[in-house]
Amino acid sequence: MAAQRQYEELARQLSAIGAVKRGLGRGLPHDCPAGSAAVLILLDRHGEMRMSRLAELLAVDMSVTSRHVAHVAEREWIHRDPDPADKRSRILRLTPAGKAKVDELSELSIRTLTHYLHDWTDDEVVQLSTLLARLRDSFGDCRAASARLPLSPHDTQTTPETTRTPA
Repeated sequence: MAAQRQYEELARQLSAIGAVKRGLGRGLPHDCPAGSAAVLILLDRHGEMRMSRLAELLAVDMSVTSRHVAHVAEREWIHRDPDPADKRSRILRLTPAGKAKVDELSELSIRTLTHYLHDWTDDEVVQLSTLLARLRDSFGDCRAASARLPLSPHDTQTTPETTRTPA
């Protein structure tokens, strides 16, 4: 197990990761901000889905999801079809233009990473990818009601409160 100072340094490095995300975001096309890109990428990765599932995957509430979905639907990157099982719901699907946009976003991400990591070896990139995947897996589904942090020595309550993003 790592020493406390190692965890403190890790916490500092993770808080600085926002700069990396902003750098990647600057490479996005003007017509496809980060929220819209996330919608397209999730639909490409997971296939068609209801808006509630998309909100869950995005870890944002329905109003935010609706704005992102409206943006990509206006550009005809997705279809919103009635759900045959529940006519009040919509099934979201990528269109061919949406798939083309996903491919463009993927190419832009690769170019951006190639630019910033030009002096990294292939092994270093693989190691970073492996460790980031492991970190993500260690956290599991942080939105789940069962995801609870351990109590600190200063806490007196027996059950910590958790919040969940509405889905």
